[in-house]
Amino acid sequence: MATERSYYEILGVERNATDADIKRAFRRLAQQYHPDVSAEDSAADKFKEINEAYQVLSDPKRRQIYDMVGPAGLGDLGAGGSPFAEGFGGFGDLFDAFFAGMGGAPAGTRRGRRPSGADLRYDVRITFAEAVKGVEKEIEFDLLDRCPTCVGSGAAPGSSPITCTACGGRGEIRSVRQTMLGQMVNVTVCTRCQGEGRVVDKPCQACHGEGRQSHHKKIRVSIPAGIDEGHQIRLSGEGEAGTRGGPAGNLYVAVHVTPHEVLRREGTEIYHDLQLSIAQAALGTIAKIPTIDGEEELEIRPGTQPGTEIRLRGKGVPHLRRQGTRGDLHVIVRVQVPTKLSKKQRRLLEDYAAESGETVTSGGFFDRMKDALG
Repeated sequence: MATERSYYEILGVERNATDADIKRAFRRLAQQYHPDVSAEDSAADKFKEINEAYQVLSDPKRRQIYDMVGPAGLGDLGAGGSPFAEGFGGFGDLFDAFFAGMGGAPAGTRRGRRPSGADLRYDVRITFAEAVKGVEKEIEFDLLDRCPTCVGSGAAPGSSPITCTACGGRGEIRSVRQTMLGQMVNVTVCTRCQGEGRVVDKPCQACHGEGRQSHHKKIRVSIPAGIDEGHQIRLSGEGEAGTRGGPAGNLYVAVHVTPHEVLRREGTEIYHDLQLSIAQAALGTIAKIPTIDGEEELEIRPGTQPGTEIRLRGKGVPHLRRQGTRGDLHVIVRVQVPTKLSKKQRRLLEDYAAESGETVTSGGFFDRMKDALG
């Protein structure tokens, strides 16, 4: 190959790259420049170049000679000949290194792997206080669980699944075709065993060879303190069982929180609107504040203004990821203006206004008529 670039540059790796680094780089470039995939006119030449570099660098002996004296020292050990030469160790390794993630057998069925069961979702509703403090809930649901008769194998008691003779237990059928670049490998899921690598000769009568049955399940779920609306808890392996002994899926518990009557939450912070009268705000008072831990008394100083925020440290929501720490409770002062006044109340307020030099309307027309007639 006539090129001034080193094999390391061609693959885009450092000279101290590991075998795994080299294989990973080749796989990426091969997927990009293979003529059957790339639309570039020079794809075939680039692929030959990439393959030649891989043939040398993936072989310890060739790589050592190349590092010492360059490509001229390789001689008969060079990468000439078929683009899929012995450095790949056979077309099976070629497929794994070259076509990983590019199709063929589905990821869940390659190499005789039994398919996983389905994931499940369960919605649970908890109170505001339970979300803040944490709680344990018992939930129950129906699912396809492992068959107790065959213990999930799908085979009748006294028998067991046998190796698929069509694929030899690999779960896939490989075929080879000759192209201008050498041998190309095509891999499909074995139709006899559906990619599992095993077949059930004598199926279980209870589950008809599937290895699972409908079941009603009860489990206890620990909901951590500080969880919020929309959060999910993943319980690994608590979903549906896979067919014929395949791994179980996961159970996702979606949490919904019932709002509190007078408290509202923003992350780890809790907010409460405290309603005060004009007199309480002006003269001060002792107010009872609802918290997650029960009512607490809070001193309101004289002259407290509307919109004042009073923070109670550590009375908020626990941090999910920082154990032992909690947010705060924010008390927002709201001053209520009365809409109806007794005669005495109005006179007292009018006296206050006069004392303060304020101009006010001393009652409406009907109020004045009532006073005149009273």
